[in-house]
Amino acid sequence: MSDFFDALTDKHIAMIEAQPVFFVATAAPDARINLSPKGYDAFRVLSPTRVAYLDLGGSGNETNAHLLADGRITVMFCNFQQPALILRIYGKGKPVLTWESGWEEIAQHFTLLPGTRQIFDIEVESVQTSCGWGVPFMQFERERNTLLKAHSNVDPLEWAGKAKRRRESIDGLPTRTTDRYIAGDTATEG
Repeated sequence: MSDFFDALTDKHIAMIEAQPVFFVATAAPDARINLSPKGYDAFRVLSPTRVAYLDLGGSGNETNAHLLADGRITVMFCNFQQPALILRIYGKGKPVLTWESGWEEIAQHFTLLPGTRQIFDIEVESVQTSCGWGVPFMQFERERNTLLKAHSNVDPLEWAGKAKRRRESIDGLPTRTTDRYIAGDTATEG
């Protein structure tokens, strides 16, 4: 029981805004599929045909590599309360980095968090809803603050020195560097 839409409706947007977690999937030719859960207040609907999410540094940078190679992205939301609903956004995405010309326009929609490395700007191609009847009821307790604390306590020079795993995907696809900006260091500016 699924329905497709060309754009997000007001009802879709209300459901999205009520969810504390979402999931992002990307793929590139001859590479593994990447599927990542995302938390924090990191997702924004910019228009019925454009969404974005704030990305923090983590274990890798697969989404960046896959979007550079292929561009396809799927974002999924599950309503763990009533009414049961799964919503998927299918689109084309691109990473917007802190030193790029589009950064200020898109970053104004977010509260930047420690460890912010990029924002993924997504053009909505279609939206799918399905019943979600098999998704369990779950209660949101609280955000984990571990990642934010880790980013708040790291030296940017140390972070830049460990950047190899963020400069290519698990499968060796290149990423655009998302190292934290260090004043006067043009190597981290793109």
